[in-house]
Amino acid sequence: MRLLLDTHAFLWAVMQPAKLSPKARRLLENPANDLMVSAASAWETATKFRLGKLPGAKAVLDDFDDVARRLSAGILPISHFHALLAGSYPQSHRDPFDRILAAQAETEGVPLVSRDRALCQFGVELLW
Repeated sequence: MRLLLDTHAFLWAVMQPAKLSPKARRLLENPANDLMVSAASAWETATKFRLGKLPGAKAVLDDFDDVARRLSAGILPISHFHALLAGSYPQSHRDPFDRILAAQAETEGVPLVSRDRALCQFGVELLW
């Protein structure tokens, strides 16, 4: 199964795996699953690190590709199709990172591994 990881799921998987739900941990540890980390997660992590909201993320940012690879996750680029859908959602949700992750999950036809129930308003499948 192909799975897109929300930023917090990715960061917890590599920095604080105990924060993952048992189901999320099983999904991420299952070698049959194809894990993806969005380029938006790199953007969100860098932004929150710069703002002082994720001080422990420096090691992840310093070697983002290798950290994702060690998790057996590929990087999902942001396409113009993703951007157009994210910008056109009628929902009033203001978080651009959530909007692009939802658009990527919808466009790619994959569930989003996330505990953020606010993403349900976009109609994407959440697994946690």
